[in-house]
Amino acid sequence: MSVQGNYQPFPSSRERANQSGGTSQTAVRKAISQVIQERHSARGALLDVGCGAGELWNLLQDRFDRYIGADLVRYERFPAEGRFHLVDLDCSQLPIPNGSVDVVASVETIEHVENPRAFMRELARVLKPGGFLYVSTPNQLSALSKLTLILKNQFNAFQEGPGLYPAHLTALLEIDLLRIARECGLRHPDVIYTNHGRIPLTARHWPSFCGGRLFSDNIMLVARKGSE
Repeated sequence: MSVQGNYQPFPSSRERANQSGGTSQTAVRKAISQVIQERHSARGALLDVGCGAGELWNLLQDRFDRYIGADLVRYERFPAEGRFHLVDLDCSQLPIPNGSVDVVASVETIEHVENPRAFMRELARVLKPGGFLYVSTPNQLSALSKLTLILKNQFNAFQEGPGLYPAHLTALLEIDLLRIARECGLRHPDVIYTNHGRIPLTARHWPSFCGGRLFSDNIMLVARKGSE
C-alpha cells in the first residue's frame, strides 16, 4: 500500500519563510529568553538566526551590547539598532567570522531547513569558545504530538496544512538534537522544555503546574562551545 498525493511545485526557501510572517509563538520566545537571562550576564553580541522581525531582542536587549539578525526576509519591524544579514542557510554560510559571537539563538528555525546538521555546524562555527547555543523546535514527544501521530500518522507540527508542511520540513526528536550537538563538538548538551502546551482535541492549554516532555509543545537545546 502506498501513500499518494497531488504533485505541486515545491516552494522556495523564501516562500516558506514568508509563511511565518516573521514571528514565533510568544511562549517559546519567553522561554528561550528566560533561559538565556539565567545563564548569560557578560553582555557582548547576540546572534539570532531565523530572527524574523527581531522579537527576541525586545526581551534581551538589556543583556547584550549588540544584536545581529539573520534570515531569508528582512521584516519592517526588525530593530533599527540591530545589524541584519540576508542569508539562505540551505545554500550559503552566515557572513560572520568564525568564533565571533557570544550567544547564538535560533527560535523555531531548525525544522525549516533542509539539512539540520549543516545548520547546527554553521551556528557552532560562529560561536565564540565558551559561548552558549540555544535552539528551539517543536516537541515530537508531547502528548499532543504523540496522539496526532497515532490518529493521523503525522507529527502535529508537521501535518499538511497552512503554515505547517512544507514550511516545517524536518521533525527532530530530543535525541536527534543531542546527537547533532555532540557531532558539532558542543559540550554538555541538554534539552529544556517550554512547559507550555495544548491539550489534545481542545483549544485549551495545560495548566501552569503541568510541565515537562508530555506537556510542552516545544523543546530547547542548550549547549556550550568548548574553550580552545
